[in-house]
Amino acid sequence: MKILVTGGAGFIGSHVVDALIDEGHGVVIIDNLSTGLKENVNPKSVFYEMGITDDNVEDVFKEHNFDIVNHHAAQMNVTNSVKDPVHDAKCNIIGTLNLLQNSVKFNVKKFINVSSGGCIYGNDAKTPITEDTKKNPASPYGISKVTVEKYLTFYNKVHGIKFTTLRYSNVYGPRQNPKGEAGVISLFVSQMLNNQQPTIFGNGDQTRDYVFVKDIVKANLLALDKGDNQAFNLGTGKETTVNELFNMVKKLTSYQGNPNYLDSRPGELMGNCLDTSKANNVLDWKPEFELEQGLKQTVDWFKENQ
Repeated sequence: MKILVTGGAGFIGSHVVDALIDEGHGVVIIDNLSTGLKENVNPKSVFYEMGITDDNVEDVFKEHNFDIVNHHAAQMNVTNSVKDPVHDAKCNIIGTLNLLQNSVKFNVKKFINVSSGGCIYGNDAKTPITEDTKKNPASPYGISKVTVEKYLTFYNKVHGIKFTTLRYSNVYGPRQNPKGEAGVISLFVSQMLNNQQPTIFGNGDQTRDYVFVKDIVKANLLALDKGDNQAFNLGTGKETTVNELFNMVKKLTSYQGNPNYLDSRPGELMGNCLDTSKANNVLDWKPEFELEQGLKQTVDWFKENQ
């Protein structure tokens, strides 16, 4: 198949591109390199350096006749969305609509959409969170992701384009950019390996569901022909506090210091853990990597590449 991957030079998107190419698909990447890196671009792909809001996106669709759009490009920083909700909406809502309009115009069969498995549900959700949990986002980023999911339903009903939405919990792994992407694990690893004191916002008791990038890639492959017009939580179903995570990374990096605690950030979730039984039943997906196993691979990559 011919597949467009937006954000294909980024952390998760580049791993997805590699896997799609390994499976024999033709892949085109759109990425403006705002957080992605040119060195992440698979040489067997076709790469366009542009944003998803650009008018030239139409030319890419016209040139390549895509079967599937895999949409990873996003403004994904919660704090930045609070500071500048207009920019967040332009990228995450208007940018996605630009892709959907072109998908309809050029007869794309399916749109695989990446959403949030934390921010869309908000702080009041009881864990583990199912897909049917009430959406109560506490940040513009979460609001934008909920809005896009509603648009997908509209485009399916009115234009017939199929979609699958993948709601990620906290993804981590090799290639995660500690400077440009939201990801406490990459920050901790990078800082500890450089003997810099990491910062923990709040008391460190807030929890997250950390899922390894290779497990996420598997779900993207399965979504090519499964899960039509449905949304799926992707996580491990296990909660880990930031303090626990700090100590795990500290051990793997042989860091000797302690964290610096600062006030909590506005819009941040206090707890998150996803029920992934629907993905297991419909996509035949389940996470295979335990946190310590994934953390070791991540630390090893940073040691070799940082």
